[in-house]
Amino acid sequence: MWEVYAYQNNDSLFGVLNAIVAICGSGSYASALGVVAFCGFFAALAAYAIAPQKLHGWYWLASITLVFSVLLVPKVTVGIVDKTGGSAVTVVDNVPFGLAVFGSLSSTVGNTLTELYETAMQVLPGAAGLPSELAYQKNGLVFGNRMIRETSRIVFQNPSFRTDLINFINNCTMYDLASGALEPEVFAASGDIWPLMASPNPARFTPVSDGAGGMAVAPCTEAYTNLNSRLPAQLSRVQAMLSSRMNPTLSGPAAAAVIAGQIQQAYIKNGIADAVASAADIIRQNALINAVNDASLLAGQKINDPASMLLAVGRAQAVAQTNAAWINNGKVAEQALPVIRNTVEALAYAIFPIVVLLLMLTGGRETAVALKNYVSLLIWIQLWPPLYAILNYMAMVYAAKDLAAAASVGGGATALSLLTAPSIYSNAISGEAVVGYMTMSIPMIAWAALKRMETLGSALVSGAHSLQSMLTSTSSAAATGNVSMGNTSMDQVNLAPARSSAFFGSRQNDGSGTTYTSNVLSGLTAAKALANEGPVSRIVDAKISQQHVEASSRSVASAQAESVAASNEKAAALSNALVSANARIRAHGRTEGSSVSSDESVGERIGELVQIAKSVAATTGASEQQVASVAFGGASHVGVGVGGAMKSLSPFDVGGQIFGEGRKHYSSLIQKQDQLINNALSSEDKAKFKAFSDTVSRNKNSLLSVLGENRDGKEIAARLTESLSRSERADASLRKQLEFSESVADAFQRGETVSKDLAKDPQNVSLFEQLLRSEKVGSAAELVKLESFLGNVARVPAPVSKSSRLPSSFDEVSSDYREAKSALDRGAISNLTTTAEAYRNRVKDAPGEDTRSSAAGESSTRGDAIRKEIDQNATNLKAKAKEHEQRFEAEQVGRTKDNHVSTERSLFNSVNEQVKDDPDIVSIKLKDLIEKIETKWK
Repeated sequence: MWEVYAYQNNDSLFGVLNAIVAICGSGSYASALGVVAFCGFFAALAAYAIAPQKLHGWYWLASITLVFSVLLVPKVTVGIVDKTGGSAVTVVDNVPFGLAVFGSLSSTVGNTLTELYETAMQVLPGAAGLPSELAYQKNGLVFGNRMIRETSRIVFQNPSFRTDLINFINNCTMYDLASGALEPEVFAASGDIWPLMASPNPARFTPVSDGAGGMAVAPCTEAYTNLNSRLPAQLSRVQAMLSSRMNPTLSGPAAAAVIAGQIQQAYIKNGIADAVASAADIIRQNALINAVNDASLLAGQKINDPASMLLAVGRAQAVAQTNAAWINNGKVAEQALPVIRNTVEALAYAIFPIVVLLLMLTGGRETAVALKNYVSLLIWIQLWPPLYAILNYMAMVYAAKDLAAAASVGGGATALSLLTAPSIYSNAISGEAVVGYMTMSIPMIAWAALKRMETLGSALVSGAHSLQSMLTSTSSAAATGNVSMGNTSMDQVNLAPARSSAFFGSRQNDGSGTTYTSNVLSGLTAAKALANEGPVSRIVDAKISQQHVEASSRSVASAQAESVAASNEKAAALSNALVSANARIRAHGRTEGSSVSSDESVGERIGELVQIAKSVAATTGASEQQVASVAFGGASHVGVGVGGAMKSLSPFDVGGQIFGEGRKHYSSLIQKQDQLINNALSSEDKAKFKAFSDTVSRNKNSLLSVLGENRDGKEIAARLTESLSRSERADASLRKQLEFSESVADAFQRGETVSKDLAKDPQNVSLFEQLLRSEKVGSAAELVKLESFLGNVARVPAPVSKSSRLPSSFDEVSSDYREAKSALDRGAISNLTTTAEAYRNRVKDAPGEDTRSSAAGESSTRGDAIRKEIDQNATNLKAKAKEHEQRFEAEQVGRTKDNHVSTERSLFNSVNEQVKDDPDIVSIKLKDLIEKIETKWK
């Protein structure tokens, strides 16, 4: 049995070899061989006929005989040996002898070289030794880095346990760190943080799942005990998941058996853990580090802290962006063996039937060259494993030093801790990425070795160039991730990106400058007017205040009083008219004609009402007219009141009753006698009085015909008409005041305000610039200026207090005016100043005469002194200016017609005077010199 060694591809090789066996044994392939042999025969025959001395025909015949009889016809058994999966040898029968020989020999040579290299590397002493768990033949390239990368991503799989752990960290461990009960430095640098969390504050509580889908609140000490009891099961679950992920070609039990040793050797070889650390300890430390990081990130979300959430997102995005290039390149190293090499190897085996067909067309030396090239392809593929083994060893030695440096916590100690976890993860994936780029050079180096090292230099240079390109792109990604932090870039912060909808459009009016924003779907349009913008504004404000509410309440009370008076007057007029009409009917009797029936009807109704009034008057002791007045006032009534906010805000309870043709009675005005009369009147009696009142109100002529045309009748009719009109006006006024008062109260309760900023109006640009212009600096000056602007627009008098001496009614104003006019006519007012002072004295809390006179005297004295000082200073300044002017004219300095300065004094005269004085000065100097010489010689 011929052996072929597979590296994580025994299944694919088994399928390819079985396919080749089926192809070579099929009738179609035999027909193809016949066709190719026939074509080759005629080609060789033609060549032999043209040049018989070259023996092309015989060469072809010998070649096809050897190929057919040696490479294709003999069949052997091939065993596929899995070097990484650990599965049993897979056997394939009836494999062509040529393929089995070439494949087995090349595979055996490659496997032998790889085993020799890795065996030699494993027995090296110290840090140079290669653990068998990290060998290339077992687990591929940089398995240690891949193991560290995968374990650093470990999180607890059970959602309930993970939630309880994060809550425990947030509610217990973080407070222990904040209070100092747990040293933050020790916690951050510890290689095993779980025991440090074992002594939380028992006074703190955290929610823990009860196993039935609910949550229970427990002290932190009990929560730790609960989590610690559930932790081993979670670690076993995570370890099982990791074993299948890191050993995809092994069965579940086999992967679970080797994963512990793989994790230990990966961390021990790279100096991250010591020999006493178990696989469970390493998995627990990685999972707890990720849980602590998740707890710190989720804390910002729980307390609704957008800043911490943005920082967490930016940091995560920056790390992901930085590591993305490394991770992608590291995938090349991870998949180099199972994908690139194995695919090329399967293709080389699969083309064997095609190679045989091509060999049938060649002869002699051409056949040997073609066969050599095919064998060279197989050897080239089998040279990859030993080269990969060497690359894997070099990468492991380099990564061990790099990761050990990243795991340093100070003092020569190394550990996987919260402090070192990010750097360990980054170094692991970066080292894996470098190896991934180096794998691209392995095929070229193997091909150069196969071609007798002719192109080895160019292959190495090409590998270095690919590494340089990798470093350039990765550095660019790292710089982008670190500087932008995901969302933030230099000199620009964009925490809330602006998004625009395609369904909204904006347009600006060419004339007014107003911008209109419209929705295409709904047609809704909003306008934004062109406005001035700046640090100043001039706002006109209109709103309802408490004083307006009180004023409206007083207006309602006044209208109510007027309505009551008008109702009383109307009731009195109706009762008087009723009594007078009854008396006239008795005196004159009935008349004939067309008006008889009308008068009879009115007279009967009047008589009936008078009889009712008499009977009630006899019962209550009141007069007939009083009974009639109460009856007219007690007809149909309608309640009127102020409800809602107006009733709570108004100092008056505006309740009342409005009757159709009678006066209004409010509860506070009803007397005891009126109550007796109301009680004595039945509902039918009140209905009759109401009907009569309605009839008179609608048709006054019916009553006038009864009252007659005499003077008394006309006066009664005129009085009744006037009272009815007054009552209607009073009712209308009361309704209007009630509506206004309710609207004012509702507006005050809602806080309605209407305001307009005059400075923002584009038509008031001059006003805006005037407000914006600052002649003086300082808050006091600005206050004075703004008060002047407000004073200029004050159209409504300012409200005054109730204790002021101002007139409170029109009658008081009229009285004051008449008194002042009569005094002026009498000549009593001769001095307006004295009169004004007298009015000022009437103002409440005004200062006395002595205070005003003394203050005025002091002010006048100070003003006179200041004026005198100003006048004196002005005189002195004028004198100094005159003196300087005279001195300037004495210098004889003037202006030429070209406006140049000139003088009338001659410089030549001054020179002449100097020349005249020079001989005297020279003689004095010589005399002094001679005296000094004589003194020296003596």
